[in-house]
Amino acid sequence: MASTYYSYPFLTKVSPKFSLQRHYQCRVSQFLTIKSPKGCNLVAAKQSKSRIGQFRVLKSVELDQYVTSDDEEEMSEGFFEAIEELERMAREPSDILEEMNDRLSARELQLVLVYFSQEGRDSWCALEVFEWLRKENKVDKETMELMVSIMCSWIKKLIEGEHDTGDVVDLLVDMDCVGLKPSFSMIEKVISLYWDMEEKEGAVSFVEEVLRRGIAYTEDGGQKGGPTGYLAWKMMVDGNYTDAVKLVIHLRESGLKPEVYSYLIAMTAVVKELNEFAKALRKLKGYAKSGLIVELDAENVSIIEEYQSGLLADGVCLSNWVIQEGGTSLNGVVHERLLAMYICAGRGPDAERQLWEMKLVGKEADGDLYDIVLAICASQKETSAVARLLTRIEVTSSLQKKKTLSWLLRGYIKGGHYEEAAEALTKMLDLGLSPDYLDRVAVLQGVRKRIQQWGNVESYLKLCKRLSDANLIGPSLVYLYIKKYKLWIMKML
Repeated sequence: MASTYYSYPFLTKVSPKFSLQRHYQCRVSQFLTIKSPKGCNLVAAKQSKSRIGQFRVLKSVELDQYVTSDDEEEMSEGFFEAIEELERMAREPSDILEEMNDRLSARELQLVLVYFSQEGRDSWCALEVFEWLRKENKVDKETMELMVSIMCSWIKKLIEGEHDTGDVVDLLVDMDCVGLKPSFSMIEKVISLYWDMEEKEGAVSFVEEVLRRGIAYTEDGGQKGGPTGYLAWKMMVDGNYTDAVKLVIHLRESGLKPEVYSYLIAMTAVVKELNEFAKALRKLKGYAKSGLIVELDAENVSIIEEYQSGLLADGVCLSNWVIQEGGTSLNGVVHERLLAMYICAGRGPDAERQLWEMKLVGKEADGDLYDIVLAICASQKETSAVARLLTRIEVTSSLQKKKTLSWLLRGYIKGGHYEEAAEALTKMLDLGLSPDYLDRVAVLQGVRKRIQQWGNVESYLKLCKRLSDANLIGPSLVYLYIKKYKLWIMKML
């Protein structure tokens, strides 16, 4: 068999024409050297004569899963002679098939594949027959589907039989050697089989073995990358985001070399985990605010921050690997992922830095992302970052100005910075923009609470007058009670 290795395109959907239920028993690692995996009973060639004799008489029993009665009538004497010769293993299969080429139909050659794929027979012959068919340009679409379905059946039986992952990889190597190239990645098909059978540890071991041996695979920057990326993607689809991150980092730190795209998939998993974590944290704070649970103490807050920081550290580590191994062409994608991470984690200054990094590498972020980062920075009262981000509104439309300043306003409100929120609202009015009703109410209520805490009414009076001048509120009655003198002071605005 040839020693060349091939790579395969991504798995999309497998619809084999033949449904085979036979087990892969034996494989060949080198020409005419037969190796039997664990639990495999190798059938000696000397038994073939008695078995083929039974096959001649009871051929419908041997092939009843694959041929109809009409097919049985069509099988020639040459078909049985070919099988008998191949089972003797006295000559190379290619010599036998070459000699009997004119006596065998395309259908009979397919049935030879089926015969040797059955349990208890020498699967090596099926591989050799397919290789000869390929070299003779006799592999049409139907034959390819047949051989692929045979191989998938063998792989499935190996996994069901809990064989070592090395045996599964050996089979893939044999497929490569005979030039079997289906229209999908067999490596990803194997991972899917492990995953669907809930053999997740087996899937991880299989990927480790593929990387350890350096088995060729296709890496074209597609949706799922290569074996590591595909397995990480499967984990992510099931919601196991941290498992996907740990998988990629573990393989890289074990001295193996996952494909570059797997790092980007793991970064996406970090983003998703941070997003889910933020959602859970908001719910927790909501429960605490409503009195359903007690407020988080300092120890719990520290644990939360530590977990979040750990995820961010993993994301930064992955981003460094992408840049080191993937080159500058992926810089924009890396900064995009980092931006999403910092937004989910509520890290305003870090998120702002990624916005400018993206701009420098020629990947402009969407305007909505600038507004979101602006709101985060406002909530954290990052004055310098807010000032830088606001420079964008100078060249935007009135509609976009209102949208951006509304995000700024809500950021200040969320952070409890009502003085700054009042200034932002006033700025909107100065530009001829009308703040939304709920935004106006939230700012007024916040500033009023500060009067009760600090006794400073100037900002509140100033804001009420400005809103009244813009006809956004009606006449207001402002009152203050001085407890020491038991005195009420009221003023109509």
